[in-house]
Amino acid sequence: MKLTHSVRYDAPVADVYAMLTDPAFREKAALAQGVTSVDVSVNGGTVTLEMQQPNTDLPGFARKIVGDDSRVIQAEAWNGSDSADFSITIPGTPGSISGVRTLTADGDGTLDSFDGEAKAKIPLVGGKLESLIATKLKEGWDGEHVVGTAWLAGER
Repeated sequence: MKLTHSVRYDAPVADVYAMLTDPAFREKAALAQGVTSVDVSVNGGTVTLEMQQPNTDLPGFARKIVGDDSRVIQAEAWNGSDSADFSITIPGTPGSISGVRTLTADGDGTLDSFDGEAKAKIPLVGGKLESLIATKLKEGWDGEHVVGTAWLAGER
């Protein structure tokens, strides 16, 4: 399932990139989204988040596949300060998201965009699971945006 999503920050690309590669920001944004634990690693332009999250908000058919909680790995390999190869995997499950995250100057701000694909290789319910994965990504991106807007305004 193809997937696109964008949010806008009132800050230059360099500031948004610095925020997205700051371990303290990534931890704060993940915890604000309800994960029970997060380990953030930043090595140069590579950002990896390993998170444990409850799945209490998932429908029953999805919890049967992923369990009551999941380990989620989000990885971003930044190519300079304006784009990153982006992936989310849930080890032990057939669902994943991959694509490109792009930071683009937008007037005096920055457009933070994702263009990619959600995949779930499961007969009969794969499409439903892909839709669910896409929705969860968009909700997470929007949640990160709320924390990011405050962060860029100085709330650390």
